[in-house]
Amino acid sequence: MYSVDEPAARDRHPLAKGASPEAIRSALLPEDQAAFDSAYEDALSHARESRDLTGLFRMLEYWRGLAALQHNPEAFRRVARRAAEKLTGQPSPEDEPLAITRAKAGM
Repeated sequence: MYSVDEPAARDRHPLAKGASPEAIRSALLPEDQAAFDSAYEDALSHARESRDLTGLFRMLEYWRGLAALQHNPEAFRRVARRAAEKLTGQPSPEDEPLAITRAKAGM
């Protein structure tokens, strides 16, 4: 393990593997932060009860991946639009609310 004072730790992207829950949450779109908080609390509770961190790590990795996608909100909108178009076979208008596009894309 390395400390945050080592160059390797300072040079890492904040959303690299092993990202902190704080870094993950802060990179999420505001509308996903409450869901993250809930999933995090549930995973922590389960880890406390089971003494197994596997579920917590899986949960954090899932949300880290989503946060990495959402880190650039405009790029995330494009990804969501493309996914919705592939799944529905219909074009998604650029001015469509993101919540609607995400629902179509199952995101």
